[in-house]
Amino acid sequence: MNHLFDFLFGKYSAYQTLDIVLEMTAVIFGFLSAWFSKQNKIWVFPTGMISTIIYVYLLLKWELLGDMMINGYYFIMSIYGWYIWSQKINNQQVTPISRTIAKEKQISTAIFITTLVFVFVVYKTFDKWTSWVAYVDTITTAIFFVGMWLMARRKIENWIFWIIGDIISVPLYLYKGFTFTSFQYLGFTLIAIFGYLAWKKNLNNNPQTV
Repeated sequence: MNHLFDFLFGKYSAYQTLDIVLEMTAVIFGFLSAWFSKQNKIWVFPTGMISTIIYVYLLLKWELLGDMMINGYYFIMSIYGWYIWSQKINNQQVTPISRTIAKEKQISTAIFITTLVFVFVVYKTFDKWTSWVAYVDTITTAIFFVGMWLMARRKIENWIFWIIGDIISVPLYLYKGFTFTSFQYLGFTLIAIFGYLAWKKNLNNNPQTV
């Protein structure tokens, strides 16, 4: 039992108490953001912004550039998504849930490829391309960049990207020594699955928005 505890939380012994508290706070607001997203509530963005700004600080301090870029991008896209979700298409209804169209799929592909190249260049520039983790970081960053853009656009396909990225991130963050964040992504995976089902039900009940 002690070996398991040491494996999960042993690395925290080297962290400052403030950093541990900040990570746990970011996890809580991250869960709130994911839950509000599942519920299709605009509160997904302000709660997410609190979580991401904390993670930007922590990840910069811990020199995890790929993870930091993901959260910095989340923060910027949250501002964009907050604006999109609050726009009314008529006097009663705000931007509805919908499926991606051909142009949006092309943009998603462009975001994915551009992100791969950008992260690779950043890692090479800062000499971070030193292990298999860099490869996984690059792929997950690209996946999450597309997922966040689609969520900001209120597209149901965002959940597919979140599910894939979250599943990869669970063991990745555990390996990096951030157990609380790893548990967060495990929770995110479950929320993303239920989020997809909830949004799909919304689309089926409102076929005019498909």
